[in-house]
Amino acid sequence: MATDMPSGQVSDLDWLLSGLVQRVPYTRSAVLLSADGLVKSFHGMDADSADHMAALAAGLYSLGRSAGARFGDNGEVRQVVVELDSTLLFVATAGSGTCLAVLAGRNADAAVLGYEMTMLVKSVRPYLMTPTRQAAGVPGAAGL
Repeated sequence: MATDMPSGQVSDLDWLLSGLVQRVPYTRSAVLLSADGLVKSFHGMDADSADHMAALAAGLYSLGRSAGARFGDNGEVRQVVVELDSTLLFVATAGSGTCLAVLAGRNADAAVLGYEMTMLVKSVRPYLMTPTRQAAGVPGAAGL
């Protein structure tokens, strides 16, 4: 999976993710991604792992949306949490078309991490939006 960022370019949002990881004990890494799974920014992992995490988080977010449509009166997804033996994975809405995925150790305080994620998103929500992608033109159509 490819990222939205050119190779070697540091995103202006990296410092936000770095601050989140540093503020919350046992937090290891964070990825800001478009809802369709493209990396916008990441901290605490290599680019290949960030791409993998973005694809995985987009899938979890999509499952959450489907659950909301079927069982939650079309409510918006606020957060999806996956609890593994030694790791917690949080995926939260971060703006229109954007998600924030965070990996933390089992000892992390889930309430504190969830709160910090919410505060980060609220403070910079307008900058986290991902515009809707335009449908690709059909070959042979007028104007192409």
